[in-house]
Amino acid sequence: MADNYSDNDIIDDDLYEALNDEEIAELLEEEQSSSENDKANGRKRRHRFPRWIFWLIAIALSLNVIAILPKTFSIPAIDFLITSAELSSDPTIRTYKEAVVVIETEDSKGTGFSVTSDGTIITNHHVIEGSQTITVAFPEQGLFEAEVIAQDPSVDLAVLKVDEANLPHLALSDNGKWHEQESIYFIGNPLRFNGIANEGEIIGSVKLDDWDQEVFMLQAPVYRGNSGSPVIQNEEVIGIIFATLDHEDYGKVGLAIPIDYYYQLINK
Repeated sequence: MADNYSDNDIIDDDLYEALNDEEIAELLEEEQSSSENDKANGRKRRHRFPRWIFWLIAIALSLNVIAILPKTFSIPAIDFLITSAELSSDPTIRTYKEAVVVIETEDSKGTGFSVTSDGTIITNHHVIEGSQTITVAFPEQGLFEAEVIAQDPSVDLAVLKVDEANLPHLALSDNGKWHEQESIYFIGNPLRFNGIANEGEIIGSVKLDDWDQEVFMLQAPVYRGNSGSPVIQNEEVIGIIFATLDHEDYGKVGLAIPIDYYYQLINK
């Protein structure tokens, strides 16, 4: 039996922030530039404070960066890079990755995936919401401008189209069935990386407010940027990752929209 959760319980926090080491670089550049100018002008530079103090400050700032590193780029986030490298040695996973795209708008980045050879792409509505221009990047075929041909904010889905032929694409499950406790693969563009493959399993379903159908939960390392990632089981896409949820029993889990929602959208 599915648990019930309010939409307000859904989270999709950014688990990565740029390390704040720009100040260190600026200080070092200023110091180097000033020293070179003094040498060029034949002057001995007068220091406002001893050089050792400057380096002490720089080292202290560097240590602060190291101290916050586990918080901004966690060990699990490093683990998914290792997992992706291992999975990508499988020719089947490499084939899947060819159909997974980077979707960029004026102020966001997410994931999508091609489902037809002539450029039909599935992603989340929140990835492209309010955008004037949408760029789709295939790993091998390059960049394309895309237009929205269908969307439904109530189930966080959008369908895009690019003008191209012979594109790699993924097979969709035609019955929408998924199996708990069986492994799944998903590929996306989490954090600042592209084309990251990972694995997990389906652990159950959950009913969200105002949704007609249940979504399923993944025990898997889902990060910001994985929105729009295909969930693949038995070589077919069975769902689309769209958020994460803090579950009272399982902790943080990924949430995926069943592929049935896509069929309902395009058949309206």
